[in-house]
Amino acid sequence: MSYEIGSKALELEFTERIAHTEYCDHTGIVRFLSGLEPLNPETAEQAYREFFSKANYDFLWYSNDGPQWEGRITSMGHAAYVEGGKDYDNKLSCPFSSVEEVLSFDPVAEYTLPDIKERTVFFATAWKNTQQAYPDLVLPAGYYKTLFSACIQAFGWEMFLCAAGTDHQRFDSVLEGFYKISEANFKAWAETGIRYFICHDDIVWSNGAVFHPDWYRKYIFPRYKKLWTILKEKGMKVIFCSDGNFTEFIDDIANAGADGFIFEPMTDLDYIVEKYGKTKIIMGNVDCRVLTWGSRHEIEQEVTRCIIPGKKCPGFFIAVGNHIPSNVPLENILYYFDLVEKHGKR
Repeated sequence: MSYEIGSKALELEFTERIAHTEYCDHTGIVRFLSGLEPLNPETAEQAYREFFSKANYDFLWYSNDGPQWEGRITSMGHAAYVEGGKDYDNKLSCPFSSVEEVLSFDPVAEYTLPDIKERTVFFATAWKNTQQAYPDLVLPAGYYKTLFSACIQAFGWEMFLCAAGTDHQRFDSVLEGFYKISEANFKAWAETGIRYFICHDDIVWSNGAVFHPDWYRKYIFPRYKKLWTILKEKGMKVIFCSDGNFTEFIDDIANAGADGFIFEPMTDLDYIVEKYGKTKIIMGNVDCRVLTWGSRHEIEQEVTRCIIPGKKCPGFFIAVGNHIPSNVPLENILYYFDLVEKHGKR
């Protein structure tokens, strides 16, 4: 574990080994490597500190949108993929009963804009407390419900798709409201003095774009550029993060100002390495499905698939791109960590 390696990689400097991070929801591996109980609030922080050290993390994924919105949001169910998590919730509900109600919706009136000075203090305090808890890792700033994910949370997929597809121009006004909320929060984050920022937005599905690409290019990416300019004018580096396959939008995201990409195995690592390997931060792209069901030979093939091209990139971080969930066999995770150490030396 090394703050130095993480920070150098984020600044596109080659280090003696490739940088490493994970998005791990497997409490069994945390318990095994730390010897502590991660589900006990009294020992959780120390358990994760020990785990990050033993697993050789250099960077910790982080986001904070501030207090939860006070207003209508959708309950669309969830899968229990974390040990100790709640059972699957099949009580699906959406507070919007019609497309017209969505198209008439004003996010700012519903959720209100935060006071930027107050929100800056909130973000800075939360970030400082987390960084102090894990001082040997680089901790970025971050925001989760930027535009697309804000629509998913507010309306759920069905109402989101129907409303946006019914009237692009009227839905643009809805997007503008979410943009204004994100803008205020981005301005607050920009005042904290933090160097790195994760902008999360799940803009695609596993097979690619949800809407026609032109829709993104007209309504989403120009707003990203404006949001990211707020941060970049303060010297922050912006790393874009999305689930799914956003290969067709890599260039659009780069042109909007992203300094890096965090992505799942569906997005094309080779394309990003070839075009942006020397100029962008790259985080990914090992597939947890191989860790879950693959043989040792297949796991090693998957690790080297990512590490071989990644070694050529100063800003490359090896990571399981689609998380390490609790159903991955413990021995496979340990083997994966050994392979990262074995093959990660430059």
